Amino acid sequence: MSMPNAAGSSFANPEFIVGRPDEVALLDAPINPDWIVKGDPRARAGLHSPSIDGNASTHIWECTAGAFWWTFHDEETVLILEGQVRVTTPSGEARTLQSGDIAYFAEGTKALWDIDNYVKKVAFCRRTSNPVKQFRAMLGRVRRAVMGDTVSARIPGTAGRALPL
Repeated sequence: MSMPNAAGSSFANPEFIVGRPDEVALLDAPINPDWIVKGDPRARAGLHSPSIDGNASTHIWECTAGAFWWTFHDEETVLILEGQVRVTTPSGEARTLQSGDIAYFAEGTKALWDIDNYVKKVAFCRRTSNPVKQFRAMLGRVRRAVMGDTVSARIPGTAGRALPL
């Protein structure tokens, strides 16, 4: 099995993927306008590599000046490659991350990202194993399979996601 990266190259062995950050093709990754606090930040992102089990991935992400709230839906460890960002939690704890710094964000963490000029990072993402979420998703899939229910196709933004029962 070969696996394409963001640049469209195929890898004969998905167990060993090599590349440089500047070789990852970046595509527009708009920030939700409701999250933006200041400026007009423009983000781009690209996938470097997914894990074989689908629970982890490595991405390159960059963003121009602006400030916005971000909620991490997966665990994420970042390594800042270029530029800097001030990260502030809702409780007011603030840190400036710059080239060479590493930071970890737990699933569910909300933070204000304030970028003066530009920031580029490597993001190591991991889906957490939440048995309750997994069980509810499985029940939703079973229900739809048994009942032929396509409710997720009728609700905008939910296609392909398990809905609560």
